[in-house]
Amino acid sequence: MSGPDADTLLGACGWLAERDDALARAFTEIGVPAWRAAPPAYSAIARMIAFQQITTKAAASIWGRVEAALGEVCTEAVLGADEDTLRACGLSRPKIRHLRSIAEAVESGALNLDRVHGAGMDEARAELIAVKGIGPWTADLFLLYCGRLDAFPIGDVGLMESYKMLSDAETRHDTRAFNAVAEAWRPYRGVAAHLLWGWINAERAKSYAADGGRAG
Repeated sequence: MSGPDADTLLGACGWLAERDDALARAFTEIGVPAWRAAPPAYSAIARMIAFQQITTKAAASIWGRVEAALGEVCTEAVLGADEDTLRACGLSRPKIRHLRSIAEAVESGALNLDRVHGAGMDEARAELIAVKGIGPWTADLFLLYCGRLDAFPIGDVGLMESYKMLSDAETRHDTRAFNAVAEAWRPYRGVAAHLLWGWINAERAKSYAADGGRAG
């Protein structure tokens, strides 16, 4: 998957910039953001589970060990690996349970990712969150990475922090308030998410460079 085409993204960014000053600022400063694309496959969901609630650096290290241990991260490999092997990679027991639960759903046909990929947003999201281990945030992120222009990971702290900074606000919206703001971005909430991620990552890169390449 490569995400939406350049003309679609450009048009959506312009549409959003006309409706929200913070997004207009992001668009002016970074232009059309790169789309975070992933195939509609089990491995994409597994990676999202592994990256939850820990730093990107730590998650990347754990995921690298998972890939090294399993070869290909697929349902068969995860279900065939013993818990000690997966724990040695750095995965917590709850995450292992979730990875296995999702793998079992794919294997049984309860979760059909090809069907999800082709379904409408509501149907796709409902099928995903019906599986133990896939919450709303993971479902929305999966659909976003698969190219859905209006998929939006509600409660994503990075998005809320980016919007606060772009708005020059003193405090960050809570999840409910931010979701209410995002309603005005339909049908391009996913594009808004990429603008917000792109902008805050660019700001972090500037800070990192200004600090001489030294982390935090």
